[in-house]
Amino acid sequence: MHSRLALAGLLLAALPLAQAQDHPPAAQHGMHAHPAGHAGHEHAGHDPAMHQAHARAALAAAVADSRRDPANVARDRYRHPQQTLEFFGVQPHHTVIEITPGGGWYTEILAPMLADHGRYIGALVDPLAVAHGRSRDYQQRTLDGFKAKLAGDSERFGKVEVLTFNPAAPVLGPAASADVVLTFRNVHNWRSGGQAEGYFKAFFDVLKPGGVLGVVEHRARADVPADDSSGYVGQDQVIALATAAGFQLLGTSEVNANPADTKDHPNGVWTLPPVGRHEPADAARYQAIGESDRMTLRFVKPAG
Repeated sequence: MHSRLALAGLLLAALPLAQAQDHPPAAQHGMHAHPAGHAGHEHAGHDPAMHQAHARAALAAAVADSRRDPANVARDRYRHPQQTLEFFGVQPHHTVIEITPGGGWYTEILAPMLADHGRYIGALVDPLAVAHGRSRDYQQRTLDGFKAKLAGDSERFGKVEVLTFNPAAPVLGPAASADVVLTFRNVHNWRSGGQAEGYFKAFFDVLKPGGVLGVVEHRARADVPADDSSGYVGQDQVIALATAAGFQLLGTSEVNANPADTKDHPNGVWTLPPVGRHEPADAARYQAIGESDRMTLRFVKPAG
């Protein structure tokens, strides 16, 4: 890891700053952009520029780690993990909770980055908290698969913490205990299940004052009904959910935007890669589009 950190440090000048792609709320939502609060504070006695350079190098090393699943690495061009996590302000000393990490795509990056000085917590649905049947079976397979991934590489994932919660009334840990909460492409599921408000309340409760909520979600052209089955959500709708829970919008980024996504696909967002739910004859067409157009939003829990 030390050699990868050194290499990443040499490459820092070549890495684009996520901030250059940000759109502060002052420009788009009638608000002023604010500092990152607690989650953006530097350690006392450290030079801020050196501290930031170290954080960027640690993230670059985690992204460049040769032990990442090659199939996951192939999706970096769609998910932009370096720029996305820089935009959210994730630091090696943070306590980070990732909501429903699925197969551990971001776990492969975040867990090693946070292992020495921070905490990575994967928060998954408790299968016993959902109705018996297909839903419980799915949640059990997801939980078992995530734990199996962790057990398969104790060097990288030995310090990962697994938390399970009831989706009808999520509790993600002690109040004011996390620096960052991250969720990737989940909000549409919570809205369709009538649980979105409860999730955003749980995010607010577990974050420290000044803590950051980072949201990536498939972006609809405009607002959509709660029972919409396309997988897309209006950006203003996500912002409204967060602000209703008490968050302030700190900034937006277009790093995960895809102008080629027409958002009118026969099977919604699942028509596109990586799911590819379409007729075989249409494979080239949807591969050319790539993964969905996504909003990338950074919220802060007010410090006062």
